[in-house]
Amino acid sequence: MTLNLPLAIIIGIPLVSVCYVLVNIAYFSAMTPTELLCILFNKQLHFIYFLLVSWEGLVFPVFVVFSTFGAANGSCFTAGRLTYVAGREGHMVKILSYISLKRYTPSPAIIFNGILAVFYIIPADINTLINYFSFAQWAFYGLTALALIVMRFTRKELKRHVKCPMAIAALVVIVSCYLVLAPIIDKPELEYLYCTIFILSGLLLYFPFVHRKFRPITMHLQLLMEVVPPEKN
Repeated sequence: MTLNLPLAIIIGIPLVSVCYVLVNIAYFSAMTPTELLCILFNKQLHFIYFLLVSWEGLVFPVFVVFSTFGAANGSCFTAGRLTYVAGREGHMVKILSYISLKRYTPSPAIIFNGILAVFYIIPADINTLINYFSFAQWAFYGLTALALIVMRFTRKELKRHVKCPMAIAALVVIVSCYLVLAPIIDKPELEYLYCTIFILSGLLLYFPFVHRKFRPITMHLQLLMEVVPPEKN
């Protein structure tokens, strides 16, 4: 079972990349760049006409809504469990590792992610949201890969079920640094500073409530949300 994930990544990503490259090679081998652009432009015009004029065009927005709800559902499952495990391992406040008595779900972790999402959409600008998300996402991707490299030397005794090659981890760090720094260098904007301050503001909660284990309202939140530690459920 432990080999399924690395095998899927090693086989799936190169296969999709090769197919994508071969399709593009086939396009440019059969047509000139000008012919290809003309065909794509005509297809786009027909597609826009289909969406705006034809009544069947209502199907497209409906499927976009379905896709959005599907992605949100997947995020609730994955992001909620990540926060739940972080709370269980002592990296975040303990209340986030509690689960619901009635539904057996990590409801505090899911609610916490929902509150963070509300803060992210306050600017009400899709471009700002995309910049926030991509900046924070790739910053943490890079830090995670960097931590993997550091722990490979400092925690050699740990048992690793899935061992990532050092070359891949180093590549992720390099790509993450580029994707984080390149937009800032190319077009400096205050939103990157706001995102950094928002991330670092978590330290204001980490030191008193996680590091010092100061939990004055844990019991009140537990009663309010009807949650208990997983070992007591």
